[in-house]
Amino acid sequence: MRPARGFTLIEVLIALAVLGIALAAAVRATLTVSEGSLVLHRHLAGGWVAQNRLNSYAAKDMFPDTGVNEGREQQAGLDFAWRETVSETPNKSFRRVEIRVFEPGKPEHADIVLIGYVANVPR
Repeated sequence: MRPARGFTLIEVLIALAVLGIALAAAVRATLTVSEGSLVLHRHLAGGWVAQNRLNSYAAKDMFPDTGVNEGREQQAGLDFAWRETVSETPNKSFRRVEIRVFEPGKPEHADIVLIGYVANVPR
């Protein structure tokens, strides 16, 4: 009788099962990383929207009126809505500006919240 060479069917099936599980885990890890990348991209672009809103007051040399302003912007190919709340501070020369950036139609879940202060600098 000759010695057996090669693998038995059960050994091949077990090896394929292990390989299948490993590949499934790799695919899932790749999807998780790509989803995280999309979330990071959205947060980064939303932060730019908020910073642009706050910096627009300095660029226009403008002291904002108190109240709530809303609008929409597109940044990095993504659509955003924003809500800006301007309120007084104890020092009348400053205004507190809170900017909430969110996905259009979902104001209850803000992607970004930026709070800054704008000074009324006499010219």
